Amino acid sequence: MNNVRVLCVEHRSEYLDAMKYMLEAAGYEVVCATTGHQAVMELSNKPIHGVLLEYDLPDVSGGFVRDEMKRIKPDVPVLLFTGVGGQTPFLLRFFDSYLRNAQCPEQTFRDLEEPESETELP
Repeated sequence: MNNVRVLCVEHRSEYLDAMKYMLEAAGYEVVCATTGHQAVMELSNKPIHGVLLEYDLPDVSGGFVRDEMKRIKPDVPVLLFTGVGGQTPFLLRFFDSYLRNAQCPEQTFRDLEEPESETELP
């Protein structure tokens, strides 16, 4: 266990379960949230080292959640989790990085853990 706690925010259970499984298999501790409000509460109440955030949440936008998270803990990286490629360059201006739902989340978090490494964008 590498003692890194990741908050995964996704309202679709099949994606949330898959992300949780892959990240735990890679040694991460995973906290899950299915709404933006729940995610902000989890970040406020627990030591979180990184966030994997879906943009289209049922209660609020991912942009709103990102803003609240950065207000509460500005140094915690917030990665956009998306299946939409066309909007990614625009949205990336507001997020620390992004992860397409076909990518491997543990590699993205490993890239962020290494300061001399940059996450390459496709």
